[in-house]
Amino acid sequence: MSTDALEQMVEQQVRAWDVLDDRILDAMRAVPREQFVPRVWRALAYADCEIALPCGKRMLRPMVAGRILQSLNVRPNERVLEVGTGSGYLSACLARLGAKVRSLELHEPLAAQARENLATVGAAASVEVLTADAMDLAEHSAYDAIVLTASLPLYQPLFEQALRPGGRLFVVIGAREPQQANLIRRATERDFAREPLFETVIEPLEHAPRPAAFGF
Repeated sequence: MSTDALEQMVEQQVRAWDVLDDRILDAMRAVPREQFVPRVWRALAYADCEIALPCGKRMLRPMVAGRILQSLNVRPNERVLEVGTGSGYLSACLARLGAKVRSLELHEPLAAQARENLATVGAAASVEVLTADAMDLAEHSAYDAIVLTASLPLYQPLFEQALRPGGRLFVVIGAREPQQANLIRRATERDFAREPLFETVIEPLEHAPRPAAFGF
């Protein structure tokens, strides 16, 4: 894949959408995105679009991945939980930033492919991919940062409860378009602050509760 295509992605998509942290831009330059794209779609690896994955899933657009990484601002050796591994691309970027990543993927075929992708780029040692339903999460005060790569139609406090004090949660909330991306910070055991970030549209997290349909 052309290095020109990678640089255009970083400069014309990611930086252009207010991702200005050089650590994030350099991490995205260093992770070969084409290694995480199904072979049939490799020509679109650096395009401004979602890319189809097995099991009916899609890779996030590069600019959304960049905004997530900038919002979380992970530091070396921080413990990060990712909900929705997908291809493993965001996991690899988090690992490049020095995070120790645990990633939960509901679909074993996706999890297996992500493990292979991560091994190909040398990130497997920093990322543990588990086949699991994130809605069963029962950990408390365990992570410095958490990212959901799918949206919550209704907000679920179980994810913020898994943050350590000082931890950050990236989550997109909403059952209708557009949805709202948010950064939630845990200040103390009981105190949380929510910062709206930007509007977007991503697929809902499987098994997450949804608003009841109106009946007539």
